[in-house]
Amino acid sequence: MKMFVEPKCIYLHRDAVDFRKSIDGLVAIVEGELERDAYTGALFLFCNKAKDKLKLVYWDKTGFALWYKRLEKKSSNGQTKPVCKNLSSVQSNWIGCCRGMMCLVMKNCSINR
Repeated sequence: MKMFVEPKCIYLHRDAVDFRKSIDGLVAIVEGELERDAYTGALFLFCNKAKDKLKLVYWDKTGFALWYKRLEKKSSNGQTKPVCKNLSSVQSNWIGCCRGMMCLVMKNCSINR
């Protein structure tokens, strides 16, 4: 079984998302707010209000997959700082936000706002 698809596109939902939402709630955002077809194999990335957690939803031809990542960057005083600071600049923050989340094959892939 393949754990990951080679994405055609990556979409980032810029607004904070209630992280109690799971696959059905996030797919509803994809189809409602983003006005995208969730069944295309594209990756849909969501961030929480504190910008220290990420969820990724995608269709892999057998069902939806949901990946969840808690991002941590410890400061000198031991406090956890948000890793994703500015989601309005998708391309400049993509690598920083997703570092350590997963290995993505980015070849022939575009990031769409």
